[in-house]
Amino acid sequence: MDHRSMAAVAAVGEIHVITGPMFAGKTTALLRRIQAESANGRTVVMIKSEKDTRYGLDSVVTHDGVKMPCWALNELSTFKAKLGPEAYDKINVIGIDEAQFFKDLYDFCCNAADQDGKTVVIAGLDGDYLRRGFGSVLDVIPLADSVTKLTARCELCGKRAFFTLRKTNETNTELIGGADLYMPVCRKHYVNGQVVLKATTNVLGTATACLISMDH
Repeated sequence: MDHRSMAAVAAVGEIHVITGPMFAGKTTALLRRIQAESANGRTVVMIKSEKDTRYGLDSVVTHDGVKMPCWALNELSTFKAKLGPEAYDKINVIGIDEAQFFKDLYDFCCNAADQDGKTVVIAGLDGDYLRRGFGSVLDVIPLADSVTKLTARCELCGKRAFFTLRKTNETNTELIGGADLYMPVCRKHYVNGQVVLKATTNVLGTATACLISMDH
């Protein structure tokens, strides 16, 4: 085997996928993995979509407030140039949060792991609010060394939640929000989604009426 072939073999990296519905702890699992890699002496970096501005653009933040500095990008293909070739070469592990928003996710993961020898760990939704594939996360699964499917807890009954139910009638797939717009639900309460939405509306209406009554 010549030196070029040996270098190519040495450069092979890994791809790990963390997926599931909203509120399943995907970002928490991602940060734990990246922090563990850092503690083991590996050079790490975090990336998230610049579309997600809920907690600012300079950090990846979990729903319970744990955060880590990151690069906010529109396209992953720009990362190497923005970081700089020398700095990029020193990176061992790349974490990507909200991966469903990156249209070039598949190509980036291929190049980073197969050509550049990076370990890439992505976290993202496996489906949208209609239970259809969201972005390219599912496309990356055939490339992955491991796939972790997390579940949340159904907000209506407490059982394991595999799906994300949207609380509004908005039909745009990319509607970024938190508990104000979405809730994790089990299969039963997803199928009965209209009932859930009606119940939620009634609860909010009752709460509003109570506040108005208290004000008067």
